[in-house]
Amino acid sequence: MRIGLDVMGGDYAPDAVIKGAIMANELVGQNDKIVLIGNEQVIKDKLGQENFNSNKFEIVHAPEIITMGEQPTKAFTHKPKSSINIGFGLLKEDKIDAFASSGNTGAMLVGAIYSVNAIQGIIRPATTSILPKESGKVGILIDVGTNPDSKPDVLYQFGMLGSIYAENVYNIKNPKVALLNIGIEEEKGNILTQSAYRLMKDSPDYNFVGNVESRDLFNDKADVIVCDGFTGNIVLKEAESFYRMMLKRGLKDEYFDRFNYENYGGTPILGVNGSVIVGHGISNDTAIKNMILLSKDVYEAKISDKIKSSINQYTQTGYV
Repeated sequence: MRIGLDVMGGDYAPDAVIKGAIMANELVGQNDKIVLIGNEQVIKDKLGQENFNSNKFEIVHAPEIITMGEQPTKAFTHKPKSSINIGFGLLKEDKIDAFASSGNTGAMLVGAIYSVNAIQGIIRPATTSILPKESGKVGILIDVGTNPDSKPDVLYQFGMLGSIYAENVYNIKNPKVALLNIGIEEEKGNILTQSAYRLMKDSPDYNFVGNVESRDLFNDKADVIVCDGFTGNIVLKEAESFYRMMLKRGLKDEYFDRFNYENYGGTPILGVNGSVIVGHGISNDTAIKNMILLSKDVYEAKISDKIKSSINQYTQTGYV
């Protein structure tokens, strides 16, 4: 397979991206190729500084950069030669099998929707975060910021997207899907969660187990926890802050080490026609390496195809 990598995206680009690509190159299969997308001269200079043969990569020149602070839609429209824009062009034309970036998340979402498009029947694509479980397992939190405002039918679909992802990438059989709420009772919560619960409770599309509270994020009551992107992003940032505070205080713990974002690389944008991976803006070389490996896993799991199959069945039932 061919993995496209935005070399110019992220707070520590291009240095960290180049180093991460070199690390990943030793771990991907012999038939896999990493395609570096960005300023060709910069890429070759950085590879030279690392004493690494540039011929081991394919380089695609992209002279423009969408910076982290730019307005996503405007930047994607007005910078056709940016690394993000060119990366999506390659993905759309099947010249790469997956595209990964730790750059402007909004531009990545805009690019995914405008270039490879959302899967027909998907209301809103979503992103996820890993929940390290006390038992040693992992769970999935969906959505973590892509959709700050969601409606009940969108949350219903998030349950399906998260279930497919958990089962096919993290090998969780028949994942338990729950709705994040302020109480476990059906009538608890705001209008959004109450309405979403009524849709999800008899779902034929996944194994819904009811509401869970935030105290249950890291135990085994659920494998996939659904929430709107506003709530999910707050949960994600709070978990990251606790990990950073422990590091600052010199507190080492095997369980809390699993909260290090570097270990996971990023998240796929679930619900689009293609394998699109978004990394953390502060990704270092280790995180970039793991983002590339995650891209390979997501593509080989054929997540998009499985979502298409599921959404077709779901649409035919007319459940929502």
